[in-house]
Amino acid sequence: MPSNPFSRRLYLRIWLAIAGGLLVLTLVIGWAWRITADSIRPGPQSPPREVVIRDASGTILSTGTARATRPPGNEGLEFVVNLTDGETLHLTLPPRPNRRPAPPFWAREPFGFAWLLALVGVAVTIGVYPVVRRLTQRLETLQSGVKRWGAGDLSVRVPVAGHDEVADLSNRFNDAAEQIERLVASHKTLLANASHELRSPLTRIRMSLELMGAQPSQAARDEIARSIAELDQLIGEILLASRLDSREADMGTLEAVDLTGLAAEECARADAELQAAGGTVIVQGVPRLLRRVIRNLLENARRYSTGEITVTIRQQGPRVALAVADHGPGVPPEQRERIFEPFYRLPGASERDGGVGLGLALVKSIVVRHGGHVRCEANDGGGARFVVDLPVQSTPAA
Repeated sequence: MPSNPFSRRLYLRIWLAIAGGLLVLTLVIGWAWRITADSIRPGPQSPPREVVIRDASGTILSTGTARATRPPGNEGLEFVVNLTDGETLHLTLPPRPNRRPAPPFWAREPFGFAWLLALVGVAVTIGVYPVVRRLTQRLETLQSGVKRWGAGDLSVRVPVAGHDEVADLSNRFNDAAEQIERLVASHKTLLANASHELRSPLTRIRMSLELMGAQPSQAARDEIARSIAELDQLIGEILLASRLDSREADMGTLEAVDLTGLAAEECARADAELQAAGGTVIVQGVPRLLRRVIRNLLENARRYSTGEITVTIRQQGPRVALAVADHGPGVPPEQRERIFEPFYRLPGASERDGGVGLGLALVKSIVVRHGGHVRCEANDGGGARFVVDLPVQSTPAA
């Protein structure tokens, strides 16, 4: 890195640039003022002028030319009059007795004006220093925060002061740092929970292999197959959740999707009742992801419900609401937000109930990526009701 402090300190360069500009301006104005003063000030010997000498009655006695001179070191004037008859007259005017003494050379024109400009320049240079320093201190604070953040401290936030470009840059840095910290924390949580969830089916597979002997029973084979299917589902959901957490990841090709048709297919597969008011509803999205939303909600309802499952689709203006209602134990009000967190299970739920705790988290991620939102509420007939709100594809005018 360069060792020159002027190349490493922005406030020094700004301050020196202002001071240098004022110095150049002072010199230029002083030079111009001196040239102007010299052009209008009478020299040591003025050009000759015609004179007429008259007596008291006004009779012309003589004519000639007169020239005014200022002797060196004398504040008075001396006139030399050359008459036409060859006679030369010398007229000396001493300085007025009440005239103030001549100022020193540095206070005379144009030097006095130059000193005034110099004093103004020094005052402005001193006054502008704290302003420049305050601005660059904010930049140095931002630089320090970015450096600490780059070193791994993702919790760093820089103070925001003012409403200028530096404040806007600080705001943008804080927003970006918060998003990245949240994303990294989410990935860490996902990895920690995934390692825990992967350990369970792997342990069951290992125990089944140790106990099945030379001739495995059908029950051992079924247990291994179930564990392998659980592993496959878990890995697929982890990968999908990781992609959905990254806003830059491509989630697929958006196209017009018949939400009613998707719901009808999944209801037939899960033996659920579909109530669609208003016929076909078209939304813009990725078909496989929207299918995953409906399937996960139906599987979640089937896992905890012992009665009938109902899927309702109602369009309200530019939005459509898809609701999956069950008649299970329901979700306590204080848990209705947390159940959408990755790997979160309701108290009392066990791994033998099925699922790995990612189904509802994937539902929320997919719905949010499609411009909608999902919520859980109590079902009128008992149980839980999950409502997905999505924007409807606008129909072009004919």
